[in-house]
Amino acid sequence: MTAGFEMWDYIVFVAYAILILGVGLWVSRDKDGHQKNAEDYFLASKSLPWWAIGTSLIAANISAEQFIGMSGSGFALGLAIASYEWMAALTLIIVGKYFLPIFIEKGLYTIPEFVEKRFSTNLKTILAVFWLALYIFVNLASVLYLGGLAIETIMGIDMMYAIIGLALFAAAYSLYGGLSAVAWTDVIQVVFLVLGGLVTTYLALNTVSGGEGIIAGFSKVVEAAPEKFHMILEETNDNYVNLPGIWVLVGGLWVANLYYWGFNQYIIQRTLAAKSLKESQKGILLAAFLKLIIPLIVVIPGIAAYVMVNDPSIMANLGEAGMLNVPTTDQADKAYPWLLQFLPTGLKGIAFAALAAAIVSSLASMLNSTSTIFTMDIYKQYINKNADDKTTVNVGRLSAAAALLIAVIVAPLLGGIDQAFQFIQEYTGIVSPGILAVFILGLFWKKTTNNAAIWGAVLSIPIALALKFLPIAVLEPWMHQMGIATLLSMLVVVILSNMQNKGADDPKAIPLSKELFKTTPLFNIGSFAIMIILTVLYSLFW
Repeated sequence: MTAGFEMWDYIVFVAYAILILGVGLWVSRDKDGHQKNAEDYFLASKSLPWWAIGTSLIAANISAEQFIGMSGSGFALGLAIASYEWMAALTLIIVGKYFLPIFIEKGLYTIPEFVEKRFSTNLKTILAVFWLALYIFVNLASVLYLGGLAIETIMGIDMMYAIIGLALFAAAYSLYGGLSAVAWTDVIQVVFLVLGGLVTTYLALNTVSGGEGIIAGFSKVVEAAPEKFHMILEETNDNYVNLPGIWVLVGGLWVANLYYWGFNQYIIQRTLAAKSLKESQKGILLAAFLKLIIPLIVVIPGIAAYVMVNDPSIMANLGEAGMLNVPTTDQADKAYPWLLQFLPTGLKGIAFAALAAAIVSSLASMLNSTSTIFTMDIYKQYINKNADDKTTVNVGRLSAAAALLIAVIVAPLLGGIDQAFQFIQEYTGIVSPGILAVFILGLFWKKTTNNAAIWGAVLSIPIALALKFLPIAVLEPWMHQMGIATLLSMLVVVILSNMQNKGADDPKAIPLSKELFKTTPLFNIGSFAIMIILTVLYSLFW
């Protein structure tokens, strides 16, 4: 099945591809008499302004996981999945105020580098190897798989060819240009991403209302499926195991959010590339505001698709096209690609460009961060300590290419996963508790020791697996498992640290002061505005 692409759709999509490649290669060029060094390639010469940081954060984050996976979860369980986005806005504020000042003051290239400065080279290497495996086998592979699935569904292109095409597109500018190419093209990608997403939302709601507009469409969707508009699920809900009621707000989802936004290399890297701390914090604030509108362009279309396929009169009006690849509860991830086929000529090209932008920008970000960790934390540490800038940059490009090749091979093996967004969150949650425990205590508890941190990180995985397979009903929601695993990992670190240091501060502890965490009036006002908006949203859709 193809999405009925016509000449204007192809023209729009090709124009988008040329624009991204052109801008990416243009900003990647070497300036006269200047050879790219490690700071240029991995941290964009530390020159990014706030608006580039904010848009790049969103472009790196929003991918096929959201457009395909989160729309699928919207179809299957409703607006409750938006907690990932809305709580992320609050998490970003915490990261901007409490984590970034420490990271930027230490002049970091990578998150594992912080581990070395606070703890030891051994722990840095353990976490660097873990992150490389996670990025290649989970993040890169899943984004390629979901992107390939979307292109196969929309355009009828074989999934393997679609995966290879996406990989080559992302590699074409990111491997050569590094973070500069990724961040500056992300500004354009976000425009396509938001515009295309809004177009699809408009189409879905307008179709539901029979052409009476999005307001009437939204009212009809709420009326037809009121059960899909509860942010806090009851225990009787079949999806409680994925989003366990009020515990979403006060429990394990905080682990996922703080780990992802605070200690995830491919997210935090663009904030480390800011002109200054204040510029980085303004970028964080922009990203937080953008996070508030993401459910509008990824979750609402999924709910609208649910209403459409369960309304015989709407399906009759859609004709034969509506009968192709119809999403079901068991195949919820088909919801967004299914909607795209109904867009008019031209707009279909924009929406498809938005989907491609989401996929390619995330791939490029992950590739750049994978190569940064390998080059700075493995290659320069163990293979060639005296590597010059030219060698370092070339190793970064080669390692990114190798990571991409492995991910392309692994991606098709992920077939058959339903609600892929939830799947990715659940299995990342096995390893994130230990890392979060080590970082939080390493940042803010001066007694944390290196040996305790190593044991906490290593033991967290068997702790998480034990909680996952224990036949205890209260532990069935994986968010509960993640929250408890984090607390137990922290307990391990605290007990071992006290045993080793006898209550004394660790020599490598970070000196903290009120001045370090002081933020501008703009950041404070913006943060309060976001918190008020979140309070209103949760009050409306409780």
